[in-house]
Amino acid sequence: MTAPSDPQVPDLPYLVTIGEALGVLSASEPGPLSMGTGMRLGIAGAESNVAVGVSRLGGTAVWAGRVSEDALGDLILRELRAEGVVTVPVRDPAPTSLLLKERRTAGHSRARYYRTLTAGSRLTPDDVPETLVANAAVLHVTGITPALGPGPAAAVTHAVDIAREAGVTVSLDVNYRSLLWDEPAARHALLPLLRRSDLILAGTHEARLLSPGDHAPEALAASLCALGPSAAVLKLGAAGALALIDGTTYHQPAFPVPVHDTFGAGDAFAAGYLAELLTSRPPAERLRTAALLGAFAVSTSGDWQGLPHRRDLGLLHHPDDIVR
Repeated sequence: MTAPSDPQVPDLPYLVTIGEALGVLSASEPGPLSMGTGMRLGIAGAESNVAVGVSRLGGTAVWAGRVSEDALGDLILRELRAEGVVTVPVRDPAPTSLLLKERRTAGHSRARYYRTLTAGSRLTPDDVPETLVANAAVLHVTGITPALGPGPAAAVTHAVDIAREAGVTVSLDVNYRSLLWDEPAARHALLPLLRRSDLILAGTHEARLLSPGDHAPEALAASLCALGPSAAVLKLGAAGALALIDGTTYHQPAFPVPVHDTFGAGDAFAAGYLAELLTSRPPAERLRTAALLGAFAVSTSGDWQGLPHRRDLGLLHHPDDIVR
C-alpha cells in the first residue's frame, strides 16, 4: 500500500472532499444486459463528480481517497488530474469498485454496485489529509462514504472533526443509496453528521429520512436547520430548488431541458452551489448555478462528462442549437 504525499496547500480558497471513485461500465444502447449489449468504460463517484464540477467552473478542488493499484485506479487518477482536481490518493492492492449502468429501456436506467472488499471500502481515518482539511474553505462529504463500512464512516467523522475544530464550512449531501444500506442505518449514521454540518443538500425523500413527517418543502428545510445547519438546500427535481439560509428562503426554478441521463445530477447541483460558495457569491446566484449544472447533467451522458466550464453556462439560454 502506498501512502499519500501531502500536496502543498493551495493559495486560493478551495474545497476538499473525501470518498470513493469507481470504475463505471455503462450500456451504450437500451436493452437488457443479459443480451450482451456493448459497454463504455469510465469513472464516477459522488465526491469526485463534485470535485470535477467545481474545477470546471474555475474553483480549486481537492479529492482524497483510497485508489486501487490496478488499471482502473490509474484511470481514476488520470481522469481527475486531467480535470484539474488535486488528488491525494492512498494506493491500495484491493481492486477498484465497479458501477454497472443498464439502460433497460430508452427512458429507464438502473444501477448495480460491486463495492465489497475493494480499495474504497478500506478507507480509514489515517487516510484523511489533515492539513488540507484544516486549511480548506469547504469540506464536502456525502452519505455514500459512511455506507461503505466502519472504516470509511470513521474517516468521514474524523474529517468533520478536523473541519469543525478549524472553523471550516462543512457541507453534507445526503446522497442516500438504498443499494448500500437501509433507511434506519442511514438515519443513525447521518444524523450526527447533520448536527455538525453548516450546509445540507438533499432531495425531499432524503430530507424526510432525517426529519420524518409530511412537511411541505419550506417547513422541511426549517426542520433540517433546526437540527444544526444554518443552510438547507432541497433539490425538487422539475420544481427546481428551495433553500433556507440563515432564516431566509430562496426559490430557484428548474431550467427546462430534454432529460437524457439523470445519473450524477445531484452531484452536479452540489458542485454548482459549492463553486459559487467558494467565491462568496450570494445565495440566489449559488442556486442558479446549481440549477444550471443540474440541467447540463441530465441533458448529457455520463455522471460528470457533460458538466460545463464557466464559459458554457449561457448555452442553455440560446433559443436554437447554434453556438455563437
